[in-house]
Amino acid sequence: MENKNLNEKKGLELIAGKWWFLTIFVLVGIMTPPIVTRGFEFSKIWEIIFYILNNALIKDYTFLYPIFRVLPIVLIFALILVRGRISRIFSLYAAITYLLFAFLQVIAITDKHGFGILTGNFILMLTVAVFWFWEAVVNKNDFNSCRRSLDRYWVIPLALLAFWYPIDLQTMNPDFSLIHFFTNPAGLFFCTMTPVYLAVLILYYPKVNIATMRVTSLLGTIIGFGTMVASFIIDPTIRWWDGILHLPLVFISIYALYLSFRRKNINI
Repeated sequence: MENKNLNEKKGLELIAGKWWFLTIFVLVGIMTPPIVTRGFEFSKIWEIIFYILNNALIKDYTFLYPIFRVLPIVLIFALILVRGRISRIFSLYAAITYLLFAFLQVIAITDKHGFGILTGNFILMLTVAVFWFWEAVVNKNDFNSCRRSLDRYWVIPLALLAFWYPIDLQTMNPDFSLIHFFTNPAGLFFCTMTPVYLAVLILYYPKVNIATMRVTSLLGTIIGFGTMVASFIIDPTIRWWDGILHLPLVFISIYALYLSFRRKNINI
């Protein structure tokens, strides 16, 4: 029986547990430089990263912002009401948004740098999207029974803060207005939606897709720490509030990553 269970572990589920995959994943995330078609200087790499993020393609799709604010709310309520019957839809939505993160949030086309892309983020976001598409097919997430104890419910207020993302992106100052809640682009941001997806997996753990949880939380940890460096070390005067709003990404990602390794013998 044990050998049968081992033989059933294959594909992405097996790959996500290999040390070489995780090592490559981390190295791609922290070592791959951005690519621009003009004006690249290694000494100005952080300036280029900020420039790409501040001028990403997502700025041209403002009509999508309210849609992707409302859809996650509808999905969460549907998850509470119909539970497991919406698991595939939830995973498919997550997969689609990770594709959108990759193409809209880390690519910019500008006069200053031409075509620019945060290569590592792009590759890894696509990788995470593949794992969520895979989960939509195999449907390993069991959302029929949520964990009742309170030891994991701390992720809920942090995920809500991340999803709300109360910041004016022009001034980088706090903005808690209700209008801003429905018109900001947080529904299409990796750093604000990943805490929401991981919070759901944490609440239903261990009956979730551990491989998908692992790669999602690993990328969240990588990008989260990068944001901490940018917000609190490189440009703290302007980006301090943005750094605080990224703490949910860091804390939830680290915790989800820990859970994904805690019980390696779990049947997922």
